[in-house]
Amino acid sequence: MEKKTQNNHEDILSLANKLRWDQGGAFHDTVIESIYAEAARIARKTVQQTGTPNAYNLDLRIDRILTSRWLGFPIMFLMLALVFWITVSGANYPSGLLAGLLIDTLHPILKNGATSIGMPWWLSGVLVDGAYLSMAWVIAVMLPPMAIFFPLFTLLEDLGYLPRVAFNMDNLFRKAGAHGKQALTMSMGFGCNAAGVIAARVIDSPRERLIAIITNNFSLCNGRWPTQILIATIFIGGAAPAYLAGVVSAGAVVGIAVLGIFLSLVVSWGLSKSVLRGEASAFSLELPPYRPPQILQTLYTSLIDRTIFVLWRAIVFALPAGIVIWLVANVRIGDLSLAEHFIHWVDPVAMFFGLNGVIFLAYIIAIPANEIVIPTVLMLTVLSTGMAGVGSGTGVMFELDSIAGTENILRSGGWTLLTGVNLMLFSLLHNPCSTTIYTIYKETNSLKWTLVSTILPIVMGLIICFFTTQLWRIVVG
Repeated sequence: MEKKTQNNHEDILSLANKLRWDQGGAFHDTVIESIYAEAARIARKTVQQTGTPNAYNLDLRIDRILTSRWLGFPIMFLMLALVFWITVSGANYPSGLLAGLLIDTLHPILKNGATSIGMPWWLSGVLVDGAYLSMAWVIAVMLPPMAIFFPLFTLLEDLGYLPRVAFNMDNLFRKAGAHGKQALTMSMGFGCNAAGVIAARVIDSPRERLIAIITNNFSLCNGRWPTQILIATIFIGGAAPAYLAGVVSAGAVVGIAVLGIFLSLVVSWGLSKSVLRGEASAFSLELPPYRPPQILQTLYTSLIDRTIFVLWRAIVFALPAGIVIWLVANVRIGDLSLAEHFIHWVDPVAMFFGLNGVIFLAYIIAIPANEIVIPTVLMLTVLSTGMAGVGSGTGVMFELDSIAGTENILRSGGWTLLTGVNLMLFSLLHNPCSTTIYTIYKETNSLKWTLVSTILPIVMGLIICFFTTQLWRIVVG
């Protein structure tokens, strides 16, 4: 490299020695021609050796495909679908291992240990069946998907593909009065809404950043995918012929995800035309060159900065939630527990929206993490119906390995196809988890906008469930 630099300096000096001024102070034509010739020779010796023109042309050819009018969106959806499929499929085995270790093995050991040291049953219930079990469910269900999704997402970011996603979605979001970079925050929300809220920092405009934060909850996070898949498999797939059950179930889950994207655009448009009125700001989106990812940096960024950070916040909120879940199931007034009193009281109202009291209570007390909604629903269903021989005790969350067994419990609780459809809709449209709510407050420093972000999806979910129920009763009878 030093020899090459020295040669370039000698070339330039030789070029300078050729300069001769005439009496009028102008260069001779021959000297000017020699300048261009020497400059071209030096450029050929230095610039072409890097191979930049070829790499640039390759980037252009790839961009003609990835950002084209006809292929850009299909490739984008296929890419995201592949990431989701790898996340959901790849998380099943490690989730099972963690559940086996933390719940099936360690929970009984802790329970027996509490008994052996003479701990009162209620204290053992609060600490082991409540706080610990809630934390264990969050870790087992939340950690593996995030540990897979965030590295994959960061790889796409490092490769240079995510800016192309923003480029493809820019026109749609600008028409909705939002920022094109909201596409990136929305995509991040599919892994975790709290991470998606933090990702809104890439948007410079405070108004458009706020729109991105408020609407991020419409992206189905990892914690809601298991609920969507389970309910779609039991009720949507169960209503279809056996040979179509898998395709119909998958289509229903994808349909919910697409509905979330559509509602994100609709709400963004509504906010930009009302309380957050304004025109979408123009921005210069630089498409970086495609480059190989830095694996170690990717793993650190995705696992430490994102996965562990979000998981820790979820655990902090899950511990008190587990205590509340156990208490409402075990503290009794008269012959019924607090949970049963609430379920019986709110059931008629919930039926009005095509849901039930168990679902309402589950989403209230499982607010720290969407991952514990299904275990809470099963526990409350067994409690309210008085089923015997199912679960590990009053107030103890559980899941079954058998889909058929889960279906039997839900149908014993009065669940129908309409209940399943409305639960899928309400799973998309309900309040953010407590980790996301806390993150929204930290990012906006505003109680008002935190409440708007929390209440708006609930109102929309209840309205859509109500109209779905009324339409169902008109069509089905």
